[in-house]
Amino acid sequence: MAAPLLSLQSIKLIVGSQPLLDGAELSVGAGERIALVGRNGSGKSTLLKIAAGILESDGGERFFQPGATVRYLPQEPDLSGFETVLDYVEDGLQGADDPYRAQYLIEQLGLTGAESTRSLSGGEARRAALARVLAPEPDVLLLDEPTNHLDLPAIEWLERELKSLKSALVLISHDRRFLSDLTRATVWIDRGETRRIEQGFDRFEAWRDDFLEQEEQAQHKLARKIVAEEHWVRYGVTARRKRNMRRMDLLSGLRQQVRDYRGPQGNVKLSVAEGKASGALVVEAENVSKAFGDRVIVRDFSTRIMRGARVGIVGPNGAGKTTLIRMLTGEMAPDRGTVRLGTRLEMAVLDQRRASLDPDMTLKDVLTGGGSDTLTINGEAKHVIGYMKEFLFTPEQARTAVGKLSGGERNRVTLARALSLPSNVLVLDEPTNDLDLETLDLLQEMIADYDGTVVVVSHDRDFLDKVATSIIVAEGDGTWNEYAGGYADMVAQRGAGVEARGAGRSRPAREKAEPAPAAPQARRKLSFKEKHALETLPKTMDSLRATMGNLQEKLDDTGFYTRDPEGFAKATEDYTAAQEALTRAEDEWLELEMLREELEG
Repeated sequence: MAAPLLSLQSIKLIVGSQPLLDGAELSVGAGERIALVGRNGSGKSTLLKIAAGILESDGGERFFQPGATVRYLPQEPDLSGFETVLDYVEDGLQGADDPYRAQYLIEQLGLTGAESTRSLSGGEARRAALARVLAPEPDVLLLDEPTNHLDLPAIEWLERELKSLKSALVLISHDRRFLSDLTRATVWIDRGETRRIEQGFDRFEAWRDDFLEQEEQAQHKLARKIVAEEHWVRYGVTARRKRNMRRMDLLSGLRQQVRDYRGPQGNVKLSVAEGKASGALVVEAENVSKAFGDRVIVRDFSTRIMRGARVGIVGPNGAGKTTLIRMLTGEMAPDRGTVRLGTRLEMAVLDQRRASLDPDMTLKDVLTGGGSDTLTINGEAKHVIGYMKEFLFTPEQARTAVGKLSGGERNRVTLARALSLPSNVLVLDEPTNDLDLETLDLLQEMIADYDGTVVVVSHDRDFLDKVATSIIVAEGDGTWNEYAGGYADMVAQRGAGVEARGAGRSRPAREKAEPAPAAPQARRKLSFKEKHALETLPKTMDSLRATMGNLQEKLDDTGFYTRDPEGFAKATEDYTAAQEALTRAEDEWLELEMLREELEG
């Protein structure tokens, strides 16, 4: 058996007073494809950093075969010290590496190489970092969440690229389909230890569930054995004390096993506060269109969403998925066509950008709305601490500002808040971001059990296959079509997955086969003024809608004109002015939202 290219043995790492890793091991042979999995906070990224030689462990050994090459992709790449993307990518090359491959990968990932590293969005920095680690075709690739910030065309391109490499891979990802398609072995970090199976991720979850079930049975047997020994202590020890000190020691040892046992981390308990049933028809859109300037975002799109449907919306970054959702939910009026909403609708919205979270608010106030220690779920009052625990937050975090939480924790907060609101329609924009695999399972189960209607935007193919009853996909040039079933069903019917912007379906077959992510139109970040407008315009629009609602109530009064003709004329003028202001605000928000999608894509 050939020696491994990279191995970690008996790795220990103490964080605070608790061991994060305790005897963890990892062995990577030539050409191996390994999934590194575990709950959020289990130490996956830490172990990968130790493997890359970036972090020192508190104990254990790291071996790296002399002459072998390794490249590591962090979750948050640092491009400081380099002027352009090309400088950054070429710096990762060595003498015998092909410099043309660096430029090829940069272009395949939708960049040019001339971009300044100081003005990159998070998505662009991730693409540049991918080009840097892939260009040398190293012996070992260590990839931490490589699909973060990537849209579906880029994810599927990356999958094909990795399959074509001879490099050994160690992958951390929350994308089940990505892991299943690429891996042939799985290393599971659980309670500081690692366990390995020589099967890909597609077989891992069944193995893990069986392992945990056997462990639970073993703990049950241990508890029964302790009960039996305690019974003997009470009723049989007096006459045989000297002869049976061994049994006393055995009982003490059994109790110590129970004290030392670290059970698996609990799961999030997802439950949704359901409102009264909506009407049978939820949304009906007929020939709706929306454009910004010369750019058509939605062109003559029609759909009918009935109660209980689970509709997935997919498309490349910048295609206008958020705009389509806002029109379907009545938040934005189309330029042409009509949108009719059903009766008795109560919508709960999960915002992808977590814009609804005030970073200065405490976790408790975000969940309760402030000024209370309880919230109501399905008509029952629940203490906020108990509800926090269901989403794996500790009581000590109740007064923590949400701006200080990690990305995964903020996503759980947004999810907890959205699910606590009475609803019969859930609108979920990228709900799977930063969730671990176990929590994704529970989210899927919750959606399956939910009596209402769900509209979800996601880049997670496996998630869409498990929850969606139909998929609305961007076809390019403002065209959107709906296909029955999940993502795989859409691909089978359409003959292709989601294509990058600019990769129209009318291209020749040879061109279609070549991945060609569209280069973003702008290479900069949003200015402070643009960010501020993007954050404040929704409140302005809500205020204008409220003003229009109040004025409409006055104008609906049949005696208003007779009593006060001048007041009636003034109210009519104010209503028209508010309506025009709302249209301007919506157009400005749309422009900024589309710009943000492109820059972050």
